[in-house]
Amino acid sequence: MRPYLIGLTVTLLFSFSFLKAENDSLWQLTATDFHAPYAPAPMANGCIGILPGKTPFHIEHVMLNHVFDAATPGVVSKAMRGINPFRLTIKIDGETTDTTRIKEWRQTVDMRHAAHRTEFLIPRKAKVSSEVRALRNLPYSGMVTVKVEALENIRLEVRGGMETPDDYGESAIHYRELDADGNRLYLLEAKAVSAHKLRHTASASTFLSDNGKNIKPTFDKNTQELCFTTVLKKGETYDFSLAGSVCSSRDFSDPYNEAERQAVYMAHEGPKRLIKAHERLWKELWQSDIRIEGDNDAQRLVRSALFNLYSSCRAGSRLSIPPMGLSSQGYNGHIFWDTEIWMYPPLLLMHPDIARSMLDYRMDRLAPARRKAMAYGYRGVMFPWESDDSGEESTPTFALTGPFEHHITADVGIACWNYYCVTHDKEWLRNEGFPLLKEIAEFWVSRSVRNPDGSYSIEGVTGADEYANGVTDNAFTNAAASLTLEYACRAGKICGKKIPEEWNETSRKLRIPQFGNGVTREHTTYQGETIKQADVNLLAYPLGKITDAEQQRKDLEYYEGRIDPYNGPMMSYAVFCVQYARMGNPGKAYEMFRRCYMPHWRPPFGVFSETPASNNPYFMTGAGGLLQAVLNGFCGLQITEEGIIQLPSVLPPHWKRLAVIGVGSNRETFVRCGMTTSGKPAHSGQTSKPPHNPQTE
Repeated sequence: MRPYLIGLTVTLLFSFSFLKAENDSLWQLTATDFHAPYAPAPMANGCIGILPGKTPFHIEHVMLNHVFDAATPGVVSKAMRGINPFRLTIKIDGETTDTTRIKEWRQTVDMRHAAHRTEFLIPRKAKVSSEVRALRNLPYSGMVTVKVEALENIRLEVRGGMETPDDYGESAIHYRELDADGNRLYLLEAKAVSAHKLRHTASASTFLSDNGKNIKPTFDKNTQELCFTTVLKKGETYDFSLAGSVCSSRDFSDPYNEAERQAVYMAHEGPKRLIKAHERLWKELWQSDIRIEGDNDAQRLVRSALFNLYSSCRAGSRLSIPPMGLSSQGYNGHIFWDTEIWMYPPLLLMHPDIARSMLDYRMDRLAPARRKAMAYGYRGVMFPWESDDSGEESTPTFALTGPFEHHITADVGIACWNYYCVTHDKEWLRNEGFPLLKEIAEFWVSRSVRNPDGSYSIEGVTGADEYANGVTDNAFTNAAASLTLEYACRAGKICGKKIPEEWNETSRKLRIPQFGNGVTREHTTYQGETIKQADVNLLAYPLGKITDAEQQRKDLEYYEGRIDPYNGPMMSYAVFCVQYARMGNPGKAYEMFRRCYMPHWRPPFGVFSETPASNNPYFMTGAGGLLQAVLNGFCGLQITEEGIIQLPSVLPPHWKRLAVIGVGSNRETFVRCGMTTSGKPAHSGQTSKPPHNPQTE
């Protein structure tokens, strides 16, 4: 026992000292060339997403999470942008601070504090900085804070307005003054009805001062803006904020008054207290973090992926994450398998409470999943390939692959079982988990057909490789279905339920086709065609249905060169990275790690596009894949029925150490060390729960 304790003590001492040894640069993404290519980086809080632009004070749009306008013939439902309450313009001595007048432009995404900062110089006039926050403490609100330092005597004119996007039909802006707790408040408010009249939205904004004195703006009826002016002497600094809220009838029965209430609350709190509360909540989120020593670029890249996933969802919301998060209307804001297979697993490891919300999203939509199964002649539940707020099928009718990607139902089942494995919440399993797995099992039994030889097939599906439509015995679909049937049996046993024998039989006898050379065949008629993304290779990871290393190697080598190099998404090479790291091949694992993000990386902040040929960031699905390469590959984390364990794996050759802190419900720390001078892996392993918050160091 003594050697183990010594080793654990050494690991603990190393781990805690390592966690303290970080500087701010590893928490920041910075741009300094205004004329370079530019892909914006979103700031979100799980309910709204704000997309700052390159030019001073410009906000591209505000996205609303799971607020959809109605579908019409030939057009499916689409996530809506909100009324933007952050339209801000500044004039100094009568001249607008546009791109023709600024110098020394610099933007920084501060991930530690969740702030998007822009700084610039107006020569011989002023230094200006602004920060955009989607407030974590007020999930339907955000704030732009501005600081102006006068380089000579100047006259500052500030205007704040509303911008209503074309998602709406009717809209109106009005000005309102009211007394709140003896303070006079000046609000700009807007309301609008969506184009198809399904949703009502409202925004409210107000100017706040950092010095405790109310800003008294005037209302310009011609431009419908709040505006104020002030004179600064040389050397003086002036700080103010534009606080705004965005509410909809999806979340509030009275979004108009709620938007106003939130603006009043922000005025009551003041900028300093709002920011302090925002940063406190982000500090709590960052108690679960990934620390890389030996590769600062990788550290920022990986932390950015984690930051964006944290930004896209929140515990208790019962909402999930669409492929583009809250950055845009990409894929109409619908929910796909991207959630359960790619984004959910890292969040389940790092913040099970956030992952629970993503699972709750499916639980809340079981009724339409039952109706869909019945409508297509099956039992149990059949989840839609694309889901909007209704939980019904929302795939555009021209996208023929979607309605046949039945593996989505297995993907949800896998997520369900893994949640139990991480939390060991037996009450949840009895009341929610097993009932869901039972209905998923019933679906797959009814969806499978028995062959003359006693095996089972699943016909007419599209698997993960969306280039192969209407095929029989797709490897990923069959393996995922088999796995969910197995999980349903395990869950039933834990809950003391009688399990139908057909669940076990179907699980064991679902066909996984092979070529004559032993390579797993993607489907029964596959002949080596180009594939969109990894399909067969998912059987080794994340499904764990193929465990033999030689079989994994054969499949990796066969399919690596068959992935579409232009239109394939990021995740294929992420799962290749996981498998090579676990097989002890650091060079190949790092090659795959690079390939999973480099063609998709967009400057200046490293946001991800979906494919090498596209320019549609931010692709949150890819962020989930990248994080799995690190968490499950390099660190070797694996979810089992006994909990989270650490499998043998290796780091990239130049990485010295990797620590994943705040893992699972018990907030454990796992460490993986790099190679020693002898070429052997250094000590790695699990430490106990950290006795402190490393962010306070």
